[in-house]
Amino acid sequence: MGILEKISEIEREIARTQKNKATEYHLGLLKAKLAKYRAQLLEPSKSAANKGEGFDVMKSGDARVALIGFPSVGKSTFLSLMTSTASEAASYEFTTLTCIPGVIEYKGANIQLLDLPGIIEGAAQGKGRGRQVIAVARTSDVVIMMLDATKGEVQRSLLEKELESVGIRLNKDKPNIYFKPKKGGGISFNSTVPLTQCSEKLVQLILHEYKMFNAEVLFREDCSPDDFIDVIVGNRVYMPCLYVYNKIDQISMEEVDRLARQPNSVVISCGMKLNLDYLLEMLWEYLALTCIYTKKRGERPDFADAIILRKGASVEHVCHRIHRTLASQFKYALVWGTSTKYSPQRVGLTHNMEHEDVIQVVKK
Repeated sequence: MGILEKISEIEREIARTQKNKATEYHLGLLKAKLAKYRAQLLEPSKSAANKGEGFDVMKSGDARVALIGFPSVGKSTFLSLMTSTASEAASYEFTTLTCIPGVIEYKGANIQLLDLPGIIEGAAQGKGRGRQVIAVARTSDVVIMMLDATKGEVQRSLLEKELESVGIRLNKDKPNIYFKPKKGGGISFNSTVPLTQCSEKLVQLILHEYKMFNAEVLFREDCSPDDFIDVIVGNRVYMPCLYVYNKIDQISMEEVDRLARQPNSVVISCGMKLNLDYLLEMLWEYLALTCIYTKKRGERPDFADAIILRKGASVEHVCHRIHRTLASQFKYALVWGTSTKYSPQRVGLTHNMEHEDVIQVVKK
């Protein structure tokens, strides 16, 4: 029996098992087995003779955004509208066969946008070059899931299922579980909150399935068995996702209003160029980027060339971005902006910068 058959058999078993107190251990074990087989499926086979052409695109710019969706939902049209890159768009499926990169220039930042080939059902098992598409999505900072507004919620649930099965968790935080395998001493289990979904026995069963008999486990929040399996496996990617419903000019106003009110969702029309500016604003918010401007002594700030960093970046990060030796020669910095109590404020290396702050670095 191949891995795919084993996976489908376990999925059928989970579907027909009732969820209650008596079956939770059995379900936990099945989920652990399922995660194990899926991990084996993702590992490239040892006997792969010739490697297929990958979608390896050089990471450039300040952030990377991947466009994922079924064929013919408007990904290439969106790329051509947003960037200066022209991606071939036609009314038949699979027009795009490889990864096409483009660059969005917004608020002084260069955001790399990747137009990926359409995903089909079963992409996680390698159908239709699905594995390469998903591998590129794992390396991006934000996923834009392009959906056809006329198809309703079907596409969204199918794509979420595909990404979930390869270890991409959308709009979720990493489970707050401390887990450390040890050489001996058995399994020590503790929790700082009352647990309603997991118990010590279930945790031991899941660990035994992974052939782990000595470990330290501490639950700092009420997590499900799935979250605990994610922590054990350790190769999960947690990333923000923006659900973009295209072709809203083909549906009723009530339906547009309903889709727009859903969490993490934006409605657009590439054909009629509707709502694209709001999508860019949302994308900027999800990327959590900040612009920092520099200033020389006795001169006006340079607002033409901003330093783009992640939210929560400190003065030290700014110094490293300007020059790698600057942090070692740093004496103090003067900062103007919302991160200070008064302007200018004299700060050290650990001061956290905010959006559109101005900084002047003084060396020793």
